[in-house]
Amino acid sequence: MILSCDLLRWVTAKMAATAKRRSCGVSSSLVFLFSVFSLCQSSFSGETSRRNLTVELNPGSSSSPSGGDLLHVRAVGVNDTLHFLFCSQGAPTLLLVHTNSSSSTVEVNWPQFEARNISGSLKVEPASSILYSSAVVFSRLLEYDDMNDTADPTSDLFPPYELQDFTWSRLNLSGLSALLCGAAKTFSNGSLCLQLSAFESEGRDQSWPRLLHTANSSQLRVWLDGVSPRATRSRFLLELQAVGGTYPLSRVEVHRSIDDEFTPSIFKVSQWVSSVNSSSDVLGFLQWKPVSYRRSDPALEFATPCRHSDPQPQSGEEVAAASGLIRAFYAEPQTFGLNVSFGLAGEPFYNSTKFFSWTVLLGAGSPPVDSFSPLVLAVMAVGLGTPMILLLLGGVCVCVRKRATVYEPIN
Repeated sequence: MILSCDLLRWVTAKMAATAKRRSCGVSSSLVFLFSVFSLCQSSFSGETSRRNLTVELNPGSSSSPSGGDLLHVRAVGVNDTLHFLFCSQGAPTLLLVHTNSSSSTVEVNWPQFEARNISGSLKVEPASSILYSSAVVFSRLLEYDDMNDTADPTSDLFPPYELQDFTWSRLNLSGLSALLCGAAKTFSNGSLCLQLSAFESEGRDQSWPRLLHTANSSQLRVWLDGVSPRATRSRFLLELQAVGGTYPLSRVEVHRSIDDEFTPSIFKVSQWVSSVNSSSDVLGFLQWKPVSYRRSDPALEFATPCRHSDPQPQSGEEVAAASGLIRAFYAEPQTFGLNVSFGLAGEPFYNSTKFFSWTVLLGAGSPPVDSFSPLVLAVMAVGLGTPMILLLLGGVCVCVRKRATVYEPIN
């Protein structure tokens, strides 16, 4: 929807006339004008960043692979393509490949891919079109007994759950989303699930933490549900491995905000970024807010803070051995790893609900930046603008009355 200049001039004129007649109309006029310009802004921005998405399960395979599924989401722009590949062969892995061609394709040599012993079995062609690639591997689930309620995971760690050894379900597709659930052999009940969502344009998820996504990113929601802990005071950590070529995700930046409109009580966002020689130009990112939720229907009372460790260099060969997708695509993977721990000292333990969820974005280019919504800006404009306008009108009225006053001379 595009509003013409004539309409904007008419709106402005009507507001000016209203302000002359009565000052009590100032607030409503400000809100209306701001709404008009916000509508124009959102209309123009919504036309600039869309992608055409196609979803294919096990591309090029005539049957279901025995070791796990491979999902390919192809997001085509005007002159580039994003390839999102989500794989359950070994540890769950999400790979992003950005090309400068709108006709680039994914080719899989399935016998070699399933053998998981040689690189090059998955290619993006033409290879010369690749601008950037990055992957995140969910490698291990860690549990520790927080006996003293310190939320310090350096001691009392149980043997880790290796996600490459989980029994994973087939990918369950629904539109632009895919659900993967799995369990360790030692689980008596419950499961660990990952839900991938791809996007055609900018927007937000309906449930908290309501991360801002663009057409250049995809979202993974991870949750642990119904798994019996090994101690009554257990807390969990999730180990992530970021894999890339020349410039992998190597540093985490924490940005602060004064606005918690979309994620109540959370004023930070963490960004694991890739850049050229630590410059400010970001090639790709993994973004999350430091919060998890202890219920499947997120609410403020079930929000739990989470923390991350500093990224550390890891063995690319070990990660490739754990992930079929990394082995297939990268010849010499460069890898950094970190842990995300759920719950701080004094927070309820996992046993309180036997559930936690966490959401993260993987994308190319610079991460999305939260800003005040039009509603918040309108409230701020009214709250700050109305008193100033009333003071200005009052000053004008005083000046006019002084000029209009005529004093009779005293004889």
